[in-house]
Amino acid sequence: MSKLVVRAFSISLDGYGAALEQSLENPFGKGGMVLPQWAFPTRTFQKMFGKEDGETGVDEDFAGRSFENIGAWILGRNMFGPVRGPWPDDHWKGWWGDTPPYHVPVFVLTHHARPSIEMKGGTTFHFVTDGIDSALRQAREAAGGKDVRVGGGVATVRQYLAKRLIDEMHLAQTPVLLGSGESLFAGLDLAGLGYACTDRVSSARATHLTVTKQG
Repeated sequence: MSKLVVRAFSISLDGYGAALEQSLENPFGKGGMVLPQWAFPTRTFQKMFGKEDGETGVDEDFAGRSFENIGAWILGRNMFGPVRGPWPDDHWKGWWGDTPPYHVPVFVLTHHARPSIEMKGGTTFHFVTDGIDSALRQAREAAGGKDVRVGGGVATVRQYLAKRLIDEMHLAQTPVLLGSGESLFAGLDLAGLGYACTDRVSSARATHLTVTKQG
């Protein structure tokens, strides 16, 4: 059965999934690029950058599995790019160049309509203006029985968690303290919502936590 999943989502020790002041130069906010450093050396992510080598081991195991059985993605507006408000033009097409790493339909949550964008490699960005339930419905239909992955950002993951719609999360907790930023957990009673940590594996760069909806 299709699941709604979060995978390879990096957080700090103090629970932040991004720093503040996101910009073109700082996609994770100022100082936030320390969060995904565990992933960059892996074979999976090096392949995205056009390289054939890369590290194996625990981090690669999780990075590789994060793309398995994914039929569609859901992204928040900030995860698609730093542009705010009405789209000024059609110039911005994401952080990833002409060939994004998704290779399946991607549904972007936004308050401002925009035509779909078909990219190289099988990725098509669709812009959803009527909320998270509509995005999930469209993503499930597009996924054709495969899983739907919520890529972020923090606010988008929190909305789906608050409605108990996420079935499983893989969080990569990096050993850094941000002190401020976008908190993944603030105000959410995950235990009360029926979530539990069901697995924990550590590497030199991160502690990989699996959080699963119970029942």
